[in-house]
Amino acid sequence: MSRPLHSVSVAAVVTDDDGRVLVVQRRDNGKWEIPGGILELDESPQAGARREVLEETGVQIDPYRLTGIYKNIKLGVVALVFRGVVISGHIGPTEESAAVEWWEPARVEAEMDEVFAIRVLDALDSHDTAVRMHDGTKLLLDEQSPATS
Repeated sequence: MSRPLHSVSVAAVVTDDDGRVLVVQRRDNGKWEIPGGILELDESPQAGARREVLEETGVQIDPYRLTGIYKNIKLGVVALVFRGVVISGHIGPTEESAAVEWWEPARVEAEMDEVFAIRVLDALDSHDTAVRMHDGTKLLLDEQSPATS
């Protein structure tokens, strides 16, 4: 019997002194998201978050707290999301990001896809680590999981 495969991604909700969130516009699909990507085999989740944010924004961060775990049940991707702060560098477009901006949380909620906006809202609103599932488009309750249906 074959076993399902999962991949792990890392991302960071990076905020400034005014409470704005660092977001990137992806070059591959034009969507706005928080910076992040696939965790490499030889790196820790925190190191992966630092690398991905640097590659996508041009800034070094301190990913100081895990704020959420999010599973895409269709793709088998488990995302670890950290809260972070900039420690050096200057934001700007990169090979991976067409644009990099600071957004107010209300704009994140209004303009970002639900499954990505919730990662920001969870990081900003809670001291507990959120654990959520989604199908790539919509958030799912545990009771909606195919494994429990």
